[in-house]
Amino acid sequence: QVRLGESGGGLVQTGDSLRLSCVASGLTFSMNSMAWFRQAPGKDREFVAAIGLDSTVTVYADSVKGRFTISRDNPKNTVYLQMNNLKPEDTAVYYCAADLGEPMNTANYYDSYEYDYWGQGTQVTVSS
Repeated sequence: QVRLGESGGGLVQTGDSLRLSCVASGLTFSMNSMAWFRQAPGKDREFVAAIGLDSTVTVYADSVKGRFTISRDNPKNTVYLQMNNLKPEDTAVYYCAADLGEPMNTANYYDSYEYDYWGQGTQVTVSS
């Protein structure tokens, strides 16, 4: 059974940093592209960042580019999202997702339908 477990969320102030972690089990982690999505209250789930199998490819939403960094540690079956200079508009539930293999096109990293497995999410709240 595949499980993705997110952690690291919390309540912070504008300008603070957080690092989210997602530990995967039940799959061959090194064979999965990984991504972070988020969903704010009343809004659709949106793409945040993704990383390819060997970290060669990383993609980011424009809204987080330069502030967030995605990384992975294959021996630890873990993907991270370092979030710096947090803003109130970053408030959301953050979800980890796994995609067997790599998308055929870079654009597909942004598409939630590309991903096969999802975690339960971790809440990030940024106060102004």
